[in-house]
Amino acid sequence: MENQVQIWWLGHSAFRLTSPNGHVIYVDPFLSQNPAAREEDKHPGQADFILLTHGHEDHVGDTLEIAKETGCKVVAQVELCGLLKKHGLPADQAVEFNKGGTVHFDDFSVTLVSANHSSSFGGEYAGEAGGLVISFDEDICFYHMGDTNIFADLELYGELYEPTVVAVPIGDTYTMGPQEAALCVEMLGAEVAIPMHYGTFPVLTGDPDEFREFTEEYCDTRVVIAEPGEKVWG
Repeated sequence: MENQVQIWWLGHSAFRLTSPNGHVIYVDPFLSQNPAAREEDKHPGQADFILLTHGHEDHVGDTLEIAKETGCKVVAQVELCGLLKKHGLPADQAVEFNKGGTVHFDDFSVTLVSANHSSSFGGEYAGEAGGLVISFDEDICFYHMGDTNIFADLELYGELYEPTVVAVPIGDTYTMGPQEAALCVEMLGAEVAIPMHYGTFPVLTGDPDEFREFTEEYCDTRVVIAEPGEKVWG
């Protein structure tokens, strides 16, 4: 179906979206070094926007290479944009913002919200970690939580942004685990929840089936457990 938002999970915390006007959007494009990603997803041929939650290498991933090859815009915290520019990102491709701020494009907008995590890039401070609320003109809202622990503001985010689809880290060790993640989903009230940031490396032990069981216990949100490269919406 044309003119529809489509969302694919590419493994770990990486997603590809297409907007109603056909823009290709990557979120946290950890691809070429991502052991969970399919080979055909590791080297994008087209990208119009890259949206970043924070500066850790398993989220920034291939941003600089993709930006160089495609000329796409890179949207990130002001400090992270500054570091990326130091590493070769052209200034006219960087779109800076900070928490609470929204940047608008022709058929979607991106709001940077809080995440309970840390952030660095190349050993330097990269601003505070965040989540991304991506709102499309056809009233579909995708909330990528980034790396985070549970925090009470999520109830307000659910009321304010009314996310349709939420991507939730469940891996434990570096983020929350399945039960905390399910409680986040209850607070947000989204239609669909996609578990992410699990299984990529042995230390990420969170179980998506356990996440689904907790979510079904707490609320009516539908959990979609995807394979890398699988479409999860649209």
